[in-house]
Amino acid sequence: MKCATGQHGCIYCYARPSHAYWGYSAGLDFESKLFFKPDAAALLEKTFRKRGYVPETIAIGANTDPYQPIEKRLRITRSILETCLKFKHPVGLITKSASVTRDIDILSQMAELGLVRVSLSVTTLDRKLARAMEPRASTPQRRMEAIAQLSSAGIPVTMMTAPVIPGLTDREIETLLKSGAEAGARSASYVVLRLPLEIADLFREWLESERPDAAGKIMSLVRQTRGGKDYDATFHKRGRGEGPIAELIAQRFEKARRRYGLDGERQPLRTDLFEVPLETGAQMSLF
Repeated sequence: MKCATGQHGCIYCYARPSHAYWGYSAGLDFESKLFFKPDAAALLEKTFRKRGYVPETIAIGANTDPYQPIEKRLRITRSILETCLKFKHPVGLITKSASVTRDIDILSQMAELGLVRVSLSVTTLDRKLARAMEPRASTPQRRMEAIAQLSSAGIPVTMMTAPVIPGLTDREIETLLKSGAEAGARSASYVVLRLPLEIADLFREWLESERPDAAGKIMSLVRQTRGGKDYDATFHKRGRGEGPIAELIAQRFEKARRRYGLDGERQPLRTDLFEVPLETGAQMSLF
């Protein structure tokens, strides 16, 4: 990951505990104290050039967002994408920022080769709720516009609903997928709210402040997707949850995917095009 922080300020971000691991708070520190690798692209190229390296799709943004506001200045994500294009290496991007459109020039070239897929997360279409939950992230409308721009450029886009929050955003499942399909998304996916470690208390405090009348009900529904606990980290359960509430979310999501044509099989990204170009100034050996 190129930048370990959460400048978007998403209250539900499951990456917050990573800051606590380094001795910082999962609250304000996570949103304001930045960790990044300025030489990330150079390190990546060094890895690609290792003898015997076997290419597999790289997921960028699986922990913290690769298009946070500081990326406009640092351009680390862009440099990583340039390196991947140079080596023809497949990449999966995950973001909730419309700023991904700044790299359409690179992404469209990669898409022509079957080397990239973008997953763009839209949690809610309610601008007021989005501003409260994700204070410095792109507005829902800008994200939908980004899906349209990426799609028009031939870049395959997955419409993500991450997270689905029982009792708060789950009512929008069908509306979100309909909007995503109309914008040009090719597939859809979701994640049920995850509240590991410090996040549970932060999210509960946020609910009591922003939704005092519904906070208890929402937390009860969340726990019903986690076997009565705030969270269950079991690998095959953490993304989808379990129990009747989680099953209902899964059924509604699958029906909406089929209804709006977002249930097609996603083509695997290509790894067979990977090649190691000559380093600058290097000469080919005669033998």
